[in-house]
Amino acid sequence: MAKKLYVGNLPYTFQDQDLGDVFAQFGAVESSRVITDRDTGRSKGFGFVEMTDDAEADKALSELNGSEVSGRTLRVDVAVDRQGGGGGGRGRTGGGGDRY
Repeated sequence: MAKKLYVGNLPYTFQDQDLGDVFAQFGAVESSRVITDRDTGRSKGFGFVEMTDDAEADKALSELNGSEVSGRTLRVDVAVDRQGGGGGGRGRTGGGGDRY
């Protein structure tokens, strides 16, 4: 299974391919994605990389975290999966009476 890494403090000029190229020097990159603003299409300065081999991903993480790329110091960490869980909302509001 691929290991997904979070990459922060990216240069705002980076695109998906640029991000993948940085990590490809450490091994096979399954996917790379720079997150962009939905309305403007501009980079938000962070992205995600999936690498097929865990050992290669670990090496990329240790080598690239804190390294400088295009004048910016990268922050690399294992991505946290935020999908799946239900929401913690406040529940229903209002009257209704059908809760019991």
